[in-house]
Amino acid sequence: MARVLSIDYGKKRCGVAVTDILQIAANGLPTVETSKLLPFLIDYCGREDVERIVVGYPRTMRGEDSDSMRYIRPFLGRLKKALPAIPVEMFDERFTSTVAHREMHAMGMKKSKREQKGVADELAAVLILTGWLDSRR
Repeated sequence: MARVLSIDYGKKRCGVAVTDILQIAANGLPTVETSKLLPFLIDYCGREDVERIVVGYPRTMRGEDSDSMRYIRPFLGRLKKALPAIPVEMFDERFTSTVAHREMHAMGMKKSKREQKGVADELAAVLILTGWLDSRR
């Protein structure tokens, strides 16, 4: 088996998470500046066996695309062109940021740590990947 990687795509920075090789659990990777995401992914996928990339799909409560999709669509095109052998799919990311902040609070994380945007982005990527894994079981 190979790893599955997930992305919580943001305008400034992106949360990234990856499964273990047995695809049992998701773990966060360091948050990456959006401008450096594609080179990061090319490098990572060159070093690790990644079978799929799951990108968070931001939707409104009505199930429509959110405004963020205008930034994500061009990225998806560049990603598929840069890594054509790796399938890319989108997975509903509604509430992941809200749940990430709740989880950080529940874990007793200090307010100063919770306010670091990268921490929430990383946890959101883990939640996207965990949701994707759960949907496959």
